[in-house]
Amino acid sequence: MGILDRFRLDGEVAVVTGAGKGIGRAIAIGLAEAGADVALASRTQADLDAVAAEIRRLGRRALPLATDATSSEALEKLAAATVAEFGKLTIWVNNAGGIPDATPRYLTRTSEDNFDAQMALNLKAVWLGATVAARHMAEGAGGGSIINISSRSAFGAQVKNGPYGAAKAAVNSLTSTLSVELAPAIRVNAVAPGPIPTENFDECMGTDTPEKREKLLAAIGIPLGRYGDPEDIAAAVVYMASPAAGWVTGQCLYVTGGR
Repeated sequence: MGILDRFRLDGEVAVVTGAGKGIGRAIAIGLAEAGADVALASRTQADLDAVAAEIRRLGRRALPLATDATSSEALEKLAAATVAEFGKLTIWVNNAGGIPDATPRYLTRTSEDNFDAQMALNLKAVWLGATVAARHMAEGAGGGSIINISSRSAFGAQVKNGPYGAAKAAVNSLTSTLSVELAPAIRVNAVAPGPIPTENFDECMGTDTPEKREKLLAAIGIPLGRYGDPEDIAAAVVYMASPAAGWVTGQCLYVTGGR
């Protein structure tokens, strides 16, 4: 196998949560470009249908299913439908996440409901997804790769963004533990994006104009001099899912522009 062949995913079947837009959309399309068939999950069916159409134009199969990533029942239905449609499940990307209420708040002024909502979306959904994926991988293909989308926010103080940072830090711990518990058949890794101007990012950071984005970029001081884009994260996920990372597990790959 040549070195570039190690990055191919021909014959693989992937599930991507939060796949309707932004980073999740880019991940799903990237996996398809590498050769995988992809089941797409998010809350909004119309978004998924649009991504599925893009994947089919690439010559790959797609299964768009509206799914609540915080529900074990919904995720089980997603996994079962994927296996029924494609015959197996070998890659699972826990990408669903975000900040349900984008209003910045100090931790001690965060409501219990808001805290619980962020933990459900950013941590519980990852645990549930990994649990469902591991079972189906073990029963079917005999192994696979789970990739959890973490965040640069997992590291250091996250003033007025505490619940999100705490949840993502827990995702890194969960990733490390799962990588040992599920070895050797299933590899488990994380990818931690830095600042990427998505819809949710702009809402949280107040960067709804190019001028505001540039001002924030200067304040952040990213060594590589630009924001990331969703395809930067997709490339990292394709690597982690592929044979190129066949001897990599329990790791968190920072994709942050150096910050």
